[in-house]
Amino acid sequence: MQDLLALFPEEIGAIMREWGEPSFRAAQIFRHVTAGDRPSAMTTLPKALRTRIENEFSWRLPSVEEKLSSRIDGTVKYLFRLFDGECVESVLMRYHHGNTLCVSSQVGCRMGCRFCASTLGGRVRDLYASEILGQVIAATRESGERISHIVMMGIGEPLDNYDNVLRFLRLVNRPDGLSIGYRHISLSTCGLADGIRRLAEENLPITLSISLHAATDEKRSAIMPVNRRYPIAELMDACRAYYRATGRRISFEYTLIAGQNDSAEDAATLAALLRRTVGAEDAPIHVNLIRANRVEETGFSGTGVAEANAFAARLTSLGITATVRRRLGSDVNAACGQLRRSRQRREEAGQ
Repeated sequence: MQDLLALFPEEIGAIMREWGEPSFRAAQIFRHVTAGDRPSAMTTLPKALRTRIENEFSWRLPSVEEKLSSRIDGTVKYLFRLFDGECVESVLMRYHHGNTLCVSSQVGCRMGCRFCASTLGGRVRDLYASEILGQVIAATRESGERISHIVMMGIGEPLDNYDNVLRFLRLVNRPDGLSIGYRHISLSTCGLADGIRRLAEENLPITLSISLHAATDEKRSAIMPVNRRYPIAELMDACRAYYRATGRRISFEYTLIAGQNDSAEDAATLAALLRRTVGAEDAPIHVNLIRANRVEETGFSGTGVAEANAFAARLTSLGITATVRRRLGSDVNAACGQLRRSRQRREEAGQ
């Protein structure tokens, strides 16, 4: 069965022609799909056509399994249940410029970053494009608010699920659908250099974010196994190629872990690396500093507020623009993977 939420209007139109339906049905169906209307609720269609669509297409819109709302800043964390019973997380963050949704791209993750809850238990499977898009649709329906920005920084490594992620990006951008502009979409990768080069060829003006987290191969490999496959020199080379191809600024994410990567020397090494590599292309450089969240299984803890601000000031003094990311939804454990892991523990305990 074809996956209705993953189809472009042109693909729906081709099927309608095969069925002997008028061409305008494709636009009607696509509008219903992006509104989250399952086939039986597509009331602009004849009943016989609704029934046929219901019988011949799969419907993979996630359902809200659990919802946590922050009393501090209005951040909403969703645990979505998928058609096969697996769960992923999305986080709705409200800013003055609009609503941003952080979406997941896989059930679990195989990248093995030691400070991250998402990778505990490894990757179960990739998400279909419909399930990534479905997070946006479901959050829009549940909140009653328009989503204007997307960050692909939830559970999973987006470039490890390349084809489904690319289809999602093209679907969510459609002006006849959700119409979220590419420049309002950020994709975060832990450093799959071949995927970065491949993405550069797509000519999509999205923002690429690199989860760097250490400035030497020794330190990065110790907390990010992906660095053994794509060491820093190869990753930076891919970043330069991406900038040359797109002209788009690359953001670097740096999670500050107490006693691991947060010293003044670490800041100086990071600044030198970025100036020497990406800066050599005259590319604008920005570092988002993130204080690590406490994850029970990892044993790591985040750098304190004063120390994080000092790290940012050190980078700035060395010519690198840096900001400490404001921690949203701290009272609902808004960091990726924590709600899903909590749910798994309860299920394992039979609760």
